[in-house]
Amino acid sequence: MAAPAIVFVGFMGAGKSTAAREAATVLQAPLRDSDRLFEEQAGTSIESFFDTHGEPAFREREEALVLELLERADGDVIALGGGALGSARVREALRAHVVVHVEVPLELAWQRAHGRGRPLARDRDAFAARYAERAGVYEQVADATLPAADRGLARRAAPALQGLATAPDGTKLLWATTASGDYPVLVGRRLLGRVSWPASGRRFVISDANVGPMYAGVVGEVSGLVEIGAGEEHKTLATAERVWQALVEQGATRADHVVALGGGVVGDLAGFCASAYQRGIPVVQVPTTVVAQVDSAYGGKTGVDLPRAKNYVGAYHQPAGVVVDVATLATLPPEEHAAGYAEVVKTALIAGGALWEHVGSGAPVDDATILGCARTKLAVVREDERDGGRRQVLNLGHTVGHAIETVTEYQRFRHGEAVGLGLLAALRLSGQDDLREHVRGLLEAVGLPTAAPGLDPAAVVEATSRDKKRTGESTPYVLVHAPGDVRHGATLAPDAVLAAVTELTA
Repeated sequence: MAAPAIVFVGFMGAGKSTAAREAATVLQAPLRDSDRLFEEQAGTSIESFFDTHGEPAFREREEALVLELLERADGDVIALGGGALGSARVREALRAHVVVHVEVPLELAWQRAHGRGRPLARDRDAFAARYAERAGVYEQVADATLPAADRGLARRAAPALQGLATAPDGTKLLWATTASGDYPVLVGRRLLGRVSWPASGRRFVISDANVGPMYAGVVGEVSGLVEIGAGEEHKTLATAERVWQALVEQGATRADHVVALGGGVVGDLAGFCASAYQRGIPVVQVPTTVVAQVDSAYGGKTGVDLPRAKNYVGAYHQPAGVVVDVATLATLPPEEHAAGYAEVVKTALIAGGALWEHVGSGAPVDDATILGCARTKLAVVREDERDGGRRQVLNLGHTVGHAIETVTEYQRFRHGEAVGLGLLAALRLSGQDDLREHVRGLLEAVGLPTAAPGLDPAAVVEATSRDKKRTGESTPYVLVHAPGDVRHGATLAPDAVLAAVTELTA
């Protein structure tokens, strides 16, 4: 049987041709570029053909060429013109191949395409309308999504893209990029033990007493297993020391890697242990809870708690890859599933647009929701890896939420439950009373607490002064101006914060 092709699609100016050329070089595969082949066959430029024969004639001839390319492909790497996916026959033919959407922001696309001999890049308004019209089509057909191609990105991603050809049906790949490195994120079902693994060397699994017995045996060949207690109260330096000692005893070396198998606690602690063990070894995040799959597994934040301050000791340590097997959520207790929902709502508020419309409607957390949350988190981290600015929006609801966890000694509320309460406080502080009621209804619908009777408001406010993002005299807050318009760095009067927290205790 012929091997599937890797087909690069995207809007004008995305860099599809460059990306395809890089991937073909790495994979030593034949390279086909539909635009270049069209011009060779037509004996003229696409711009000239457009002007002489019109767009309908071009699309008809392009469709025939692309269908032939896809039919004859055997492991080829193909770059398609930006409008080729307008054909339903082409979209259907792409189902047999690995489709890679190369994203590009509108303004960058215009800069790259305008005045470069592209007949559909002459009028700015028409160009923008086409961009909006095609965006959903690219997203719908894509098996993998790469950010706006820079030199070398497709070369680094090529092995992961090739691995998609043998991954379970429906597997999606996102490519995470940060200042310190990049990595693949695989999202799908029944992935454990069935996808190309994103790290080399032996695997040493760190998990908790609940997840380890269920899934440690299905992540592939394992050279060691370290189990910790389940729950936030075990995310401590003492636990980290036990993990390091176990890795030494099991013979882990710098040529090996850690697998963080579990929820946010395991991911944070295992990532931190990997960042420091022998001055740093790779970690592959395998999140098994909603909160980890939509948020904490991405972005490289690792750490442990101190008795009086959450996540106060840690490091930025980007994973070698993230494998999100959504099927693992089926074994998650209902209360843990609900606790992760607060992070879903938070992320949707930051994203706005289609993700907020979906989540805000009360729709259940499905595979598309998890993928959308991951895309949002990765886009924010791409702009700001180390919390110097934009990434602080991800702290929405967390300043008060972490303070609540701290004053209750991590015993009364799960992390997601505390974040939900923090979201309500943040929306009150934002002056978004109607949106607060909407969010309160969403949280209540899944069984999350929307009040904390008996909580000491003054103690919570005092705990916010130890928030790890504080750099001066006051603690910065993240406020919501509207879904999709979330801003960081607000300075608030302590009395206002006290009033918002006091409301939660009523």
